[in-house]
Amino acid sequence: MWTFLTVVAGLVLTGLVLLDAFETVILPRAVTRGYRLTRLFYHAIWLPWRAVGRRLPEGPWRNGFLSFFGPLSLLVLFGVWAAGLIVGFGLLQWAFAPVRHDFAHLETGLYLSGTTFFTLGLGDVKPDTSWARLAAVAEAGIGFGFLATIISYLPVIYAAFSLREVSILRLSMRAGSPPSAGELLCQYAHRAGWRDLDNFLRDLEVWSAELLESHLSYPILGMYRSQHRDQSWLAALTTVLDSCALLMIGVGDKPSAQAPITFAMAHRAMLDINHLLSHGAPPLEGLPDRLPPGELAQLRVALHHGQDALLWGEPGAEEKLRRLREIYEPAAQSLSAFLLMPLPPWMPPSDRGGHPAGPAEQIYEGEGATDVSIV
Repeated sequence: MWTFLTVVAGLVLTGLVLLDAFETVILPRAVTRGYRLTRLFYHAIWLPWRAVGRRLPEGPWRNGFLSFFGPLSLLVLFGVWAAGLIVGFGLLQWAFAPVRHDFAHLETGLYLSGTTFFTLGLGDVKPDTSWARLAAVAEAGIGFGFLATIISYLPVIYAAFSLREVSILRLSMRAGSPPSAGELLCQYAHRAGWRDLDNFLRDLEVWSAELLESHLSYPILGMYRSQHRDQSWLAALTTVLDSCALLMIGVGDKPSAQAPITFAMAHRAMLDINHLLSHGAPPLEGLPDRLPPGELAQLRVALHHGQDALLWGEPGAEEKLRRLREIYEPAAQSLSAFLLMPLPPWMPPSDRGGHPAGPAEQIYEGEGATDVSIV
């Protein structure tokens, strides 16, 4: 009976680890089942990591501490999977040993499992039954395939991360750092023109779709933070939605045909990623308004500044804007609280006195900044 239970425990543990690794690394879709090893792992380590991050002062220390979590947790997850497989096969070797119920043989079984998994081939401990030899051969094959799969997984993660960051940098050149919808619209209104803005919105539609696909396939990407200060994928996605919302209420010299399409794509990405990462947590209550009346008035002044003043829209535009914000802001606020990623402002955080934002002057790199010209 004891041997049977040990075999069952070893098979179950091994099967759970292999299934979790397959769903995480190989399966190209989101797995929403609540009881998964990876989900429990991240829930167990992210909450205390985030609690420590909250206690750090805002700035480089907090950002640096939180930025370590994504890459480090991925390596630890690989270690957890490897340990699970070693323990699972170690239980099988213990059950298949000639002398059972002896914990000395459990230690030997774990040692044999570890050397087999990493294909060390030391030869000081050998399986001495047919079932033990079969388990050793199976573990050697699984261990070789597991390590090869993990090695090939890392380039995929970093390629998706790099692709995401390129579009975030492109947005920062046009919308500032941190990005803001007011800056983006003023730049195109006074410099490039609305036709160029529609072309850029098409690029942002594609980026939103790629963001959705990559973050659903590899949720750990949501934990990876941008290399540049005041930038994040969440801030960029929220800025896209803010800008499209303004264009949809009539801001601009003519209606934008692309804005509703980009808004729909970005909105779906926001909702689906929020549901995956925060597990469908209810909307947060009592959060400050991202666009209070005073800042809304400043935004209107900025959009009307200059000879090519932007139209604010038809009567009732502010109510339409409020309804559009209610569609996506709860999910954005939920992700912001869960990931400790601040949401972007609607206007650049600078002393511009209500005037339209100038070029997105600075892209932050470390402690320095470089003046650039955009558009």
